Amino acid sequence: MDERSKTLLKTLIERYIAEGQPVGSRTLSRYSGLDLSPATIRNVMSDLEEMGFISSPHTSAGRIPTPRGYRLFVDTMLTVKPIERGGVEMTELAGQIQGQLGAQQLGPQRMITAAARTLSNLSHFAGVVMTPRRAQSFRQIEFMRLSDKRILLIIVSPEGDVQNRIIQTELPYTPAQLIEAANFFNSHYAGMSFDAVRDHLRVELQDLRRDMSQLMQATVEAGSSAMEEEDDHVYISGERKLLEVEDLASSMDKLRRLFDVFEHKTSLLQLLDVSSHAQGVQIFIGGESQLVPLEDMAVITAPYEADGQIVGTLGVIGPTRMAYERVIPIVDITARLLSSALSQN
Repeated sequence: MDERSKTLLKTLIERYIAEGQPVGSRTLSRYSGLDLSPATIRNVMSDLEEMGFISSPHTSAGRIPTPRGYRLFVDTMLTVKPIERGGVEMTELAGQIQGQLGAQQLGPQRMITAAARTLSNLSHFAGVVMTPRRAQSFRQIEFMRLSDKRILLIIVSPEGDVQNRIIQTELPYTPAQLIEAANFFNSHYAGMSFDAVRDHLRVELQDLRRDMSQLMQATVEAGSSAMEEEDDHVYISGERKLLEVEDLASSMDKLRRLFDVFEHKTSLLQLLDVSSHAQGVQIFIGGESQLVPLEDMAVITAPYEADGQIVGTLGVIGPTRMAYERVIPIVDITARLLSSALSQN
């Protein structure tokens, strides 16, 4: 693609993002700064359409960007100032984000929910944060007898969080036996993951009495299940703001698919997990990324850290027609400030 074509494509995408209407040759002539005839512009537009960067809606003579066009735009044409050299505007944005995070007053969990809310408030779209993966180990367990063959398993994580699970057993257990089993777990396995405990038990079960071995196995299965369910939480703020975005809410089918994304979160988790292994800000555009479930949706993400280790990902979910040069710094600065706050905390 020559420079003339790049300039016209960049102008078309910028005008479409700003106005939301298909862009015609007259608009391109006015805003591109190129001295070209309408016929020449139409020829270039035809070439760009053949290459798959723009398309023609049936109801208009103008063109709109395709996912491929957006990808080329954000990869090669978008100018976003580095935060360190962003001047007054970036400093003010960082101050806004710092103020909304309230880092010194909040604990880690509330900081994360505040980050999702901040991303939504500043971008006017949906903010999303994948929480740090918790350690799969336990600090302590206790048993409470509910009936002869029903036991409440109480798991205390290293962070002090408590999980409860009911275990249905084949044999009846007395309160004394349950205390004995809990003491065995806590003295031998505290600080381990339930998977590691399972490996140890394979060797050690032969030395345990049959009644105790059954309880130990049931505890490991219930504990492992509890930890898996607790892992990979995603906080989303501002989903309803996307109802005001015509590109995403223009049909019932799009709305159903949009809220399916938020309800089940599977595709979001996959996308956020992928971006946690990358450096810096990542941009996923629907239609060209299989990770984004809607063609008209884009997700801008960045990993965040605690004490130098990447522990999660945050981002903004919005339409492909968004002001990327404004949203990218919001995501980048929020990730940096959240990392700093979590490390200090």
